[in-house]
Amino acid sequence: MKSDRSRYLWALPLLAAVCAVAALCFWWVRQDNYPISERLPGTDQPPGAEGAAAVNPILAGQLIPGGGKPANLPGSWPQFRGPNRDGVSPETTPLARAWDPAGPRPLWSVECGDGYAGVAVAQGRVYLMDYDKDKRQNALRCLSLADGAEIWRYAYNLTVKQNHGMTRVVPAVSGKFVVAMDPKCHVLCLDAATGELRWTMNLVSQFGATVPQWYAGQCPLLDGDALILAPGGHDALLAAVDLATGKILWRSPNPRGWKMTHSSIMPMEFAGRRFYVYCASGGVAGISAKDGALLWETNSWKISIANVPSPLALDGGRILLSGGYDAGSMLLQLQDQDGTLAPKTVWRLDWKTFGATQHTPILRDGLVFGTRPNGQFVCLDLEGKIRWASPVGDPFGLGPFLYADGLFFVMNDAGKLSLVEGSPSRFNLLAQATVFTAGHESWGPMALAGGRLLARDFTRLVCLDVAAPSQSK
Repeated sequence: MKSDRSRYLWALPLLAAVCAVAALCFWWVRQDNYPISERLPGTDQPPGAEGAAAVNPILAGQLIPGGGKPANLPGSWPQFRGPNRDGVSPETTPLARAWDPAGPRPLWSVECGDGYAGVAVAQGRVYLMDYDKDKRQNALRCLSLADGAEIWRYAYNLTVKQNHGMTRVVPAVSGKFVVAMDPKCHVLCLDAATGELRWTMNLVSQFGATVPQWYAGQCPLLDGDALILAPGGHDALLAAVDLATGKILWRSPNPRGWKMTHSSIMPMEFAGRRFYVYCASGGVAGISAKDGALLWETNSWKISIANVPSPLALDGGRILLSGGYDAGSMLLQLQDQDGTLAPKTVWRLDWKTFGATQHTPILRDGLVFGTRPNGQFVCLDLEGKIRWASPVGDPFGLGPFLYADGLFFVMNDAGKLSLVEGSPSRFNLLAQATVFTAGHESWGPMALAGGRLLARDFTRLVCLDVAAPSQSK
């Protein structure tokens, strides 16, 4: 005789089928509550990406295509201070030595978020790190050099408070990649043509970096296949990163706990060694390009409020340091002592003689040109003597400058552009024009590519035709 339990076994398959149908119906109804979104390159993430995006918001970003097209135009300004990171254009395009009363012809302009970030130019594309206050989004934008039309942007949510502008960093381009750093020290590497995300890192979480008081202002250095950064973290004053993969190649020691500043890294060679010079919070250091070893350091140069200008490498192992906030300037001489490099102070000038609050001076023909804190554009020799200075009554303020074809382009705070002859003997003003009507804080570094000058004030980027009349198109 069968037990009571066995007589009901025939009902189990039927019960399982009913449960399966109910579960399917429940799943189907639940789908209506989930929106369908477009899949965009660079946004697909592995499990756990939500938590990773909280650490690095770039992972949750979106690539947004635009209608612009790369320009078929010559010229390149691929990084901060140009191709050789020295503020000098090596191009041979002849430039105009005089302007019409209206100034250089504007070719196009675009609105920007509040800030001072300059542009990089490569392969007919213009790259700009920008911030949208209304959307609370940071974005790396790619524009056409021809007309300023946006080709693409990679945008992501980032909360940044107004603090004398949001953006300060110039992107860097090399071959297939473009690299930039946002105000809070997130680094992103994108495909330079398509804008697809290749890799990203957070210098705060990965290296223990401290975001500077007025946000990040350090501009990335691309050296061959490596990206060189200065996190100023507890175990990494500098770090080298593989450009293609984002893999960390080396970290330099930071025995004194120096922090990141607004200054950018400069490469240099002396005594058969290649190294990187960086002005950190507590001093200046030279870091081996080979393995990140600390080759030399000095605490004789530091700026208490904001260290902004970058070191200027001279020949013979000399380094010119300059700054604002009463820092003045200093010339260092590196000495090779049985294979060990040691810095020695050659001379020091007070700020009234020579200093640089924001923009790094430019070396031409053994002379240094730059704007000192009172707004005068000056020429300084390497003995520390002033050769000439612009008139006191027409100050340049904190604006940028660059050199090309024997000429300096110098911008003042209010958007007035001056054309100055690169003379060793006198200040010779060739032309002036207001390029930003009611402009203000036009402090972003300028760029020059194929006779086109790109400049910005606090809220607008403009492209100007500065080529000689025979070259203009």
